Parts: sequence; C-alpha cells; structure tokens
Amino acid sequence: MAANAPKRTPTDFLKSVLGRPVCVKLNSGSEFRGILACLDGFMNIAMEQTEEYVDGQLKTKYGDAFIRGNTVLYISTQKRRTKSRKKK
Repeated sequence: MAANAPKRTPTDFLKSVLGRPVCVKLNSGSEFRGILACLDGFMNIAMEQTEEYVDGQLKTKYGDAFIRGNTVLYISTQKRRTKSRKKK
C-alpha cells in the first residue's frame, strides 16, 4: 500500500461489493456463490442467484438465500469465469 493511499476498512469493502457477485465461505467448508443483496451488523447475509458448492462441486441452486452471520468464515469477490481453450 502506498504511503498516501487512503485506508480501506472491511466495511468499505462490503459496501463496495453490494449488488455484485461474491463467494461466501462457511466454517463448515461449503461455499455459496451469488449476488450480495444485503447484510447487517451481525454479518447475516442475503444473496440472490445463489449456488452452493461442496468440495468445489455444484451441489444446489437456491435462487435467494439467507446465511447466518456466525457461520461465515469469509466473503470474497467472485471473479468472472472465462472459458479457456486448451493449447495444442
């Protein structure tokens, strides 16, 4: 981080990803990917277009989902996937 760069807090990050694709990792190891609709001070999370992944494999598609905050390990931005071609 540069010396003159403004400091960013976790709250700043969460505000910046509202309405965007995120990945929510739970303490259990499962992962939820979808659009972050809203969250509260307890880290309770509402998501849209939600998919549950276990061991990297798609398990269930929920649409809308609510995740209790005390089960969340972390929230990260979800990078857009591009189809890669194998080089010959």
